[in-house]
Amino acid sequence: MTNEPHRFTILLVPEHIENKDAVSVQDAAVRSAVVEATGETGGTGYPRYAGEGIVADIDPRTRTVEAVLVDGSELDYGLDARVAP
Repeated sequence: MTNEPHRFTILLVPEHIENKDAVSVQDAAVRSAVVEATGETGGTGYPRYAGEGIVADIDPRTRTVEAVLVDGSELDYGLDARVAP
């Protein structure tokens, strides 16, 4: 049995944020989604999570988004996908 989390909240955050020190990642997010484990392994070798139009391969140990599709497309230039703290 694995200890991998069953769900994460993904935040889509602009790469460049004015006054970055005063703004939290959650406040800067332009979109968020709760993704749940699909039981599959993605092309990156990490578990795949999906929900609310987002499909992501996430390293559960480091909480790093290794690959992501948003509404079936690659992430728009200038956006970064992060796991909510």
